[in-house]
Amino acid sequence: MLLGFRNFINFSCVGFQKNLKIHQGLFAIQVRTMGSGKNEKWAKLSVGASPNSQKNVSNENVVGTKLAEILSMKNDPGKLENMTVQELRTALRNVGASSKGRKQELISALKTILEEGIDGKNSLLSENESLEENASNQISSPKRKRSKTNEKDVADENLEIDIGIKTVKQSTSVETSDVSGKKRTTKRKVAAGSASVHVEVSQEVNESSYEKEPWTRFAHKKPQKGWVAYNPKTMRPPPLTRDTNVVKLLSWNVNGLRALLKLEGFSALELAQREDFDVLCLQETKLQEKDVETVRDLLEGYENSFWTCSIAKAGYSGTAIVSRVKPLSVKYGLGIADHDTEGRVVTAEFDSYYLLCVYVPNSGDGLKRLSYRIKEWDPSLSQYVKELEKSKPVILTGDLNCAHQEIDIYNPAGNKRSAGFTMEERESFEKNFLSQGFVDTFRIQHPNVVGYTYWGYRHGGRKTNRGWRLDYFLVSGSIADSVHDSYILPDVNGSDHCPIGLVIKC
Repeated sequence: MLLGFRNFINFSCVGFQKNLKIHQGLFAIQVRTMGSGKNEKWAKLSVGASPNSQKNVSNENVVGTKLAEILSMKNDPGKLENMTVQELRTALRNVGASSKGRKQELISALKTILEEGIDGKNSLLSENESLEENASNQISSPKRKRSKTNEKDVADENLEIDIGIKTVKQSTSVETSDVSGKKRTTKRKVAAGSASVHVEVSQEVNESSYEKEPWTRFAHKKPQKGWVAYNPKTMRPPPLTRDTNVVKLLSWNVNGLRALLKLEGFSALELAQREDFDVLCLQETKLQEKDVETVRDLLEGYENSFWTCSIAKAGYSGTAIVSRVKPLSVKYGLGIADHDTEGRVVTAEFDSYYLLCVYVPNSGDGLKRLSYRIKEWDPSLSQYVKELEKSKPVILTGDLNCAHQEIDIYNPAGNKRSAGFTMEERESFEKNFLSQGFVDTFRIQHPNVVGYTYWGYRHGGRKTNRGWRLDYFLVSGSIADSVHDSYILPDVNGSDHCPIGLVIKC
């Protein structure tokens, strides 16, 4: 519907809620008409965004209709004279002007408005609504409990809503992002057009994607400025050219290999084809020696596999290396009897490096193995890899059972005395590995990224992305610069851990 006066219309979106599976509601558009003077008026429309809001759809043109009826009187002065006092007052209220006075004063006021192009002072908003406009013309939002937000200018795609009053284009964009990971962007810059309202609104609400990709939800109870959720789709570097010599390693705590292979929908072969890794390291296979032959030929094309099992306790621990390339040598354990009965270490020697697949002991319920872990196991493993480093660099991977920093765990404050996040374990990790020259490849590549590799079954941690980063690729400092990519594959299910990967030039 055309408006027959010269002005601009400024729109700001209020309480915009996208119609998601779990979100249905209304959004409102406030319309401000501005004439040549300083005075401004506001009108408000409501557009239904849910099945329950159909009655609002019929009102979407109410403002334009009222204004058009009043404008039509400009060329018919007699019509004003024939209006009753009540009709005159209603018309003045509809355009936001004062409705006080006698009939002749009301007619005079309405004529003045028509001649000047409808430029009153009052708001068309209902009496119980208020509007705040500050110097920066910020986007207003519905009253609701929300987190603190940061704003930054961005460019984004537009969702166009055609309402039928005036064409408006908006170019400036404000994006708000809160600690829950939700983003909302709204573009605005007014440009007058013709015929119908053409509001460009853009909103990124990740709720709809969280069900499919829960790892993209930013989840942390003590977030710091600059931290973001890990997303392998956007954070992995482009692949190297084919003429670059690289090796691709994958590591995964499978939490019981036989159970994984029986899982409906899981295919080890499909995973191998998708990831095209050269070497696969497995932890917590929970196999016994008699089970190994049934899984030795697990993957076609990977003819070299090396397994170690726990002899101290059946169906417990266990590690393996499965490789396309035949290693120069293989060793099981650390060479220390007290550590080598649980099948926790396999070492494969390749041309330019040693590869260790390790499943570090958990400190256990009540931290009953904490002393063993930090006083015996960690120092022994550290000494073992330092000896290997004397001949060639070392790549140490596996479930190291330690969330090293607060960024590596969803709830740091609540887990200070939980196995895997005690100060003793974290200091031991630092002292025995990082301070000895080993590099945490994922953290070096992603210093401010919250990326987890373990989610407990008990509380459905995967769905809410409330996890821990317990799995690592540590490399000798001498080859750290050769690392092209250190990444997490959170979309791979079948265990309470997910695989991690490393691409390194050789």
